[in-house]
Amino acid sequence: QVQLVESGGGLVQPGGSLRLSCAASGGTFSLHTMAWFRQAPGKEREFVVAISRSGEATHYTDSVKGRFTISRDNAKNTVYLQMSSLKPEDTAVYYCAARLFGVPTMTARTYFAWWGQGTQVTVSS
Repeated sequence: QVQLVESGGGLVQPGGSLRLSCAASGGTFSLHTMAWFRQAPGKEREFVVAISRSGEATHYTDSVKGRFTISRDNAKNTVYLQMSSLKPEDTAVYYCAARLFGVPTMTARTYFAWWGQGTQVTVSS
C-alpha cells in the first residue's frame, strides 16, 4: 500500500511559478512510475506528466510542454512538479499518482493504483 501526500499548491498570478511536491510512503518508491494529473471544476481528471522509475524518461501532455518539469528524488521518496509561465487554464486540483513498474507513456487513470488527496492550484490576477 502506497500513501501519497501532495503539497505546494496555492494562488499565483498568470505568468508565475509554483513547485508541487508529492511525498510517498509505504512502498519501494523507486519501483513506481509516478505521475501528475489535474482536475478542473466541471471537467474530468486529466493526465499532465509522468516520470519513469529511474527519472530518466518523462512524458508530458502537449499543453504543458516547455512550461512544466517533473523530477523525482528516489532517496527522498518524493516527486516534484515545477510549473512556470502559469495560465488561468492551469487552475485545477493537482493529484499525484503511482503505479508499480510501468512506463511514463501509460497515461490512463486506470493504470494508476495509488493517488494523493490533491492540492489546489489557482492561477488568477
